Amino acid sequence: MCSPQTPDAYREPSTGGSQSAAASPKREYPPAPEPLPVPVMDNHTHLDFPDGKGPVGITAALDAAAAVGVQGAVQVGCDLESSRFTLQAVQQDDRLLGAVALHPNDAPEYAARGELEDALAEIEQLAAHPRIRAIGETGLDFFRTEGEGLAHQRYSFRRHIDIAKRLDLTLQIHDRDAHADVVQVLAEEGAPDRVVFHCFSGDEELAAICNREGWYMSFAGTLTFRNAANLRSALAVADPELVLVETDAPFLTPHPHRGRPNASYMVPYTVRAMAELTGTDVAELCTRISSNTVRAYGSWG
Repeated sequence: MCSPQTPDAYREPSTGGSQSAAASPKREYPPAPEPLPVPVMDNHTHLDFPDGKGPVGITAALDAAAAVGVQGAVQVGCDLESSRFTLQAVQQDDRLLGAVALHPNDAPEYAARGELEDALAEIEQLAAHPRIRAIGETGLDFFRTEGEGLAHQRYSFRRHIDIAKRLDLTLQIHDRDAHADVVQVLAEEGAPDRVVFHCFSGDEELAAICNREGWYMSFAGTLTFRNAANLRSALAVADPELVLVETDAPFLTPHPHRGRPNASYMVPYTVRAMAELTGTDVAELCTRISSNTVRAYGSWG
């Protein structure tokens, strides 16, 4: 049987001559996986973040994903520029839904410039479009931000929660080294009806809380990493009705291609790992993930 090929959208034409460090195999997109038997959606990607050898067009990226059974994606904003891009993208291709927000690591920068309130107001305006279905990614990040910046993070997170509740949108959470504090803020503010822990990074304890609260857990390529025993333990106890899948592309490329650029067409690698870990038939898992994703964000149609 032939090996899967890298989709044309992600393949660079040969230029001849010796290969430079910038064009090393590590920067090339991996080969396409075997298509999934039932289509799913990538519920978190960043099409405006180029990686590999350069940016890939929206249509080409989604065509490559569709060829392996990934029929749609949620394009996610992290600041005003990427949130504006998200609005343009969802209007360009109906295989996309959108999420807009100020990333927790960006919120302190807006605050330092005295621009946080205006930025939050624009996020709310962008979120009014019918194909923007989530406020995200927002949350807390104790890995990259410290000191006074944490207060701005918490304030911004609370404001995003408020926007999501008033607009009846899903809340997509970025949670890095901040599990207990994220849960505390959600409890204090009152969580929106639909909450997604993007790139779930917790353990069995956080999974149990999500099960109890009805919060979705979205697993990325990190689940396949050798050092991710906590994620595999969390998946084992996660309510199957609350499980989603994502890429967080162009980051977090799953094994066996860790370190190379990621894209929505890579979702099948993670789905098959999830099926193996849970002892679930791949088609059954795909059907469940697809249903869960529509409950979280609404229909793509």
